[in-house]
Amino acid sequence: MLRAGDMLAAYATGIFPMAEGRASDDIFWVNPERRGVFPVGGFHTSRSLARKLRSGRYEASLDAAFAQVVARCAGRDETWINADLVRVYDELHATGAARSLEIWDGKALVGGVFGLTIGAAFFGESMFSAATDGSKMALAVLHRLLVAGGFRLFDVQFLTPHLASLGAVELSRADYLRRLQPAVRGQARLHSGGASSGAGSRFSTGASASGMTQESAQTS
Repeated sequence: MLRAGDMLAAYATGIFPMAEGRASDDIFWVNPERRGVFPVGGFHTSRSLARKLRSGRYEASLDAAFAQVVARCAGRDETWINADLVRVYDELHATGAARSLEIWDGKALVGGVFGLTIGAAFFGESMFSAATDGSKMALAVLHRLLVAGGFRLFDVQFLTPHLASLGAVELSRADYLRRLQPAVRGQARLHSGGASSGAGSRFSTGASASGMTQESAQTS
């Protein structure tokens, strides 16, 4: 049986668990030769995405619907998240090591991302989108909070065209490990930064799209 401590220890050395599928009971450990990361401060926010974030229509929250975000990610037709992983994510969330960021359109949950934190490293596990750009908005807001909170590493496991379009890059295993060790030994804090920044409190997505001094804007 997979244990929460084993997962954190593995991530701290560059390894992470996956399952063959939702119905599989087996967990295997992955140590990729190439690793996807977002350079902290290098998220690409297109003009159209920035307009959507500033529109006033959407709100974000931290840890307001962790179980729902994990369930949405695990509910896709093709997924590597099985029941054992869901159980461990829940255990880690209870300790504060697993976090989620949600995007809301009124009462509707339209996007989200969840992952693990160790020191000043954030390890993105999965994301979902229930509306156009839902996952992009979640990543944009999360990235902004990671920068503000002093994080040094934003791991996304594998580089995909979708993530590359937002600024993610690929590192060799050796380069990744050189960046990983100081990050997991560092200190950082993931919070909304607002006056009401308790878990579950909603805040405007617009803050992540304004004054992009540490993010690069591109024409969409």
